[in-house]
Amino acid sequence: MKMQIEMLPESEMVYIRRVGPYGLANIQTMEKLKTWATAKGLLNDASIMLGIPWDNPATTKPGDCRYDVGLIIRAEQQISDNTVQMGRIGPGEYAVFEIDHTAEALAQAWSELFLELGKQGYQLDDTRPIMERYAARMIKNHRCEICVPIS
Repeated sequence: MKMQIEMLPESEMVYIRRVGPYGLANIQTMEKLKTWATAKGLLNDASIMLGIPWDNPATTKPGDCRYDVGLIIRAEQQISDNTVQMGRIGPGEYAVFEIDHTAEALAQAWSELFLELGKQGYQLDDTRPIMERYAARMIKNHRCEICVPIS
């Protein structure tokens, strides 16, 4: 698994939160945000979407797991719409794992990335969320990234 260290800036986003077991419903939430963003003229070749799993399904009941699907927007954009909420991702250092954009590759990455962090001498910073990053330029090549906050 390819890993690099990246300093991510503070970013504004719009997002839709889903509560329930992680899985196919997360993809449906992503499609809902894409449809909304396309209608608003916010989705283009430079867009970056995020999938943010807030809870560990090993320690949180599946029905209580929170998953945010977000779209990075410009800081000066103020969007008022009942479909989405406004949010912010704090800045910080992340280990970024580039992977194939398939369900199998995502599952494998989630099972291996914490071991890889340890081998590289990094620790998870649990004050910031782990994020799945979907940059339009990468999706076209069937790739995506998992960004893990480190300390």
